[in-house]
Amino acid sequence: MTLILPSVRGTLTPDRPLADLTWLRVGGPADWLFQPADVDDLAVFLGDLDRAVPVFPMGVGSNLIVRDGGIRGVVIRLGRGFNGIAVEGGRVTAGAAALDAHVARKAAEAGVDLTFLRTIPGAVGGAVRMNAGCYGSYTADHFVQATVVLRDGSLRILGRKEMGFAYRSAALPEGAVIVEAMFEGEPGDPAVLEARMAEQLARRDATQPVKDRTAGSTFRNPAGFSSTGRADDVHDLKAWKLIDDAGLRGHRRGAAEMNAKHPNFLTNTGGATAAELEDLGEEVRKRVFESSGLTLEWEIMRVGERTPVAGAR
Repeated sequence: MTLILPSVRGTLTPDRPLADLTWLRVGGPADWLFQPADVDDLAVFLGDLDRAVPVFPMGVGSNLIVRDGGIRGVVIRLGRGFNGIAVEGGRVTAGAAALDAHVARKAAEAGVDLTFLRTIPGAVGGAVRMNAGCYGSYTADHFVQATVVLRDGSLRILGRKEMGFAYRSAALPEGAVIVEAMFEGEPGDPAVLEARMAEQLARRDATQPVKDRTAGSTFRNPAGFSSTGRADDVHDLKAWKLIDDAGLRGHRRGAAEMNAKHPNFLTNTGGATAAELEDLGEEVRKRVFESSGLTLEWEIMRVGERTPVAGAR
């Protein structure tokens, strides 16, 4: 049966391939890709959409594997109408599609310290959903509130307690789409903040494969925290160290590789399928458990079907 979708002012595309929208460049099509014009367009669409239709909010695809069979239902991807950044006092309000790096730079120019966002790949919506962090700072530490559109089309403002932040996660209602978030940071001299971000970028570029096709960190650290950047940081329970100790630095399956520069970066070396990437990740999890007795948990989100579903739409 053909699905009848609500009218929209944005763009609604059937059978839209998603590989070009992800950093790993893999994945099959979405039944539908919806790019809303603004918050009202999104709210009306969700309110009128059949409740049985699955909805998946997708950011810039920086921490995502879309499986080769694609995604059933509607994928929602926010664009230009959701990337504004405003600074007032020590608070920064950003649309969910605003890039984390842009937010950090805009805040620094205004003398607000959100420098931890500078090296986080992706956009604000994903940073909130995943409680992204680095160098000992997390989104939750600076979070004030988020505006979300719920699956029934209603808007709700969620505070820190309602978000249920934990290491690399937040407890959002099912189907909720983050459209805006507010953060606060300590005051700082713009020149000092800019210098700090430059130092962080240099450190990242020296240790991470920034020019390769990856999706950021593949697995969460069993230690339960990200790298602090301090000289006394310990690595025993860091995912990269466990992978390295298991002899899996540079290990491959087809065109998928655990990066030789940083073994916690799952890499598409060219032409990999989503199945190759995910299967390599599962092999790594198995072998790390055999080596250390510790179970690595995925940080990359994996969504969709392994194989195409006939007549899905």
